[in-house]
Amino acid sequence: MRRTVTAVVPALLGYFILSGLNCCRHLCLVPIASLKLFNSATGVWNVIQAQPLFLNSSALLRRKNGVLYCTMKSTSHSHTQTATEEKQQQKSPQKIKVPPQKQMKEVSKIGADYEAVIGIETHVQLSTLTKAFCSCPYSYGAQPNTCICPVCMGLPGALPVLNSKVIECAVKLALALNCRLSFSSKFDRKQYFYPDLPKGYQISQFDIPIATGGSIDLDLPLEFGGGHRRFGITRIHMEEDAGKLMHSGNGSYSQVDLNRAGVPLLEIVSEPDMRTGIEASEYAAELQRVVRYLGVSNGNMQEEGKWMVFFENTTATDPIPFLVQKTVTMRKKEGLADYRYFPEPDLPEVVLTKAYMDSVGKSLPELPEAKRRRYEEMGLSMQDVLFLANDIAVADFFDATIQKGADVKLAANWIMGDIAAYLKNEKLSIIDIKLVPHELAELIASIKSGTISGKIGKEITDLGDIEKMVDKVIAENPKQLEQYRSGKTKLQGYFAGQVMKASKGKANPGILNKVLVEKLNAKV
Repeated sequence: MRRTVTAVVPALLGYFILSGLNCCRHLCLVPIASLKLFNSATGVWNVIQAQPLFLNSSALLRRKNGVLYCTMKSTSHSHTQTATEEKQQQKSPQKIKVPPQKQMKEVSKIGADYEAVIGIETHVQLSTLTKAFCSCPYSYGAQPNTCICPVCMGLPGALPVLNSKVIECAVKLALALNCRLSFSSKFDRKQYFYPDLPKGYQISQFDIPIATGGSIDLDLPLEFGGGHRRFGITRIHMEEDAGKLMHSGNGSYSQVDLNRAGVPLLEIVSEPDMRTGIEASEYAAELQRVVRYLGVSNGNMQEEGKWMVFFENTTATDPIPFLVQKTVTMRKKEGLADYRYFPEPDLPEVVLTKAYMDSVGKSLPELPEAKRRRYEEMGLSMQDVLFLANDIAVADFFDATIQKGADVKLAANWIMGDIAAYLKNEKLSIIDIKLVPHELAELIASIKSGTISGKIGKEITDLGDIEKMVDKVIAENPKQLEQYRSGKTKLQGYFAGQVMKASKGKANPGILNKVLVEKLNAKV
């Protein structure tokens, strides 16, 4: 009999949050993510962690130096432990480190007995000029507490005023995700205490969200088996973000930065339709593409050089397919009853008209799913389709190139090959390069007609780029420059060779020699 492991995985485009999974069998290691399992026989919630893995004959969960690790307990002789018994076991746990080979066997065993059922809750930070309920700007990385006002700080008498751009973003995303929009929705107060929540409550939406019942379509990468997937969307609602705590290095004190307090968020809750970590990862990636295509958020999931991943108020630093390295408890999350929701008395209902919905719908761009289907109809392979549609800037460049008459497959090859390699090496976006779509279309047409060869087409002909390389080579070889200017003009070949080496053989020889002669003979 195959058991089901149910997951609700909250996530933020910028960080991810994992909450409860439940099932009714022994604890064991699983390869997808850290799991919080409910044992129906004992009524105990158990957390399992992929690594490091320890076995303990009596304890379900251990914490040491703030790090959680998995232990196991037989359910056949289970009993409820007292706090004293738990403390005694924490003092002298009988830990046995499990060899990697045995861990893999346990992984295989649990994989045969359980099926993961995953849902994801995602917070999307909106790209509005001001916050959700006041006129304060938000700039990531600004000095602490420089983008605040009485509303952000929750001072008595300060009243919120809803930013209309938040509603527009919510309607755009709801339409893009095929949701049913509510003609009338409301805001609610979500009560909880935390040092970075100055009001003591968060303005959110509870029982009447702005949108419900949608879906999102995506294509899995070929390396993960390919195939089309559709995942349900339960709801989308608007809310504000909290502030940020900055802890001292030794943990002796914490400081509060309220710059982020009041920043607008959209929370998207999926149906539990995902069955693997790969599907969860691709769901998040597709959602990121959608919000970027719409322009409602930059969708940045990576800041300060690392991923921020949260497992129900715990942190780790790995992408979604590998959410299982380390967890550290941050705070205990309240239950639904503790939030004591009630309608926000300082904000009116959000009323939408059919005309407004239609006007926003007409402004939507071609979305990733529609673009992929169009590229497929052009005869491109799924690998080409997924690459080109992944980034809206790349897709726009490709579309503009073929609109100028370029061969579809050749344009895709150029963008996915030489141009992509150049962008990667130079750490640039396609909007940063000097090559424009009509020039690429002309180049492809010339190669296709036989006017020039493909090799010549890949030469660097931009005068500014070649001048930069020549200046760099001359600056790095002052001794040879002095010898050249003393009469050893044959060293021109040496300089030309160094420039060709720097350009990996792609600098146009004619332009290079002309620039090199001018630079070498320039008067000091």
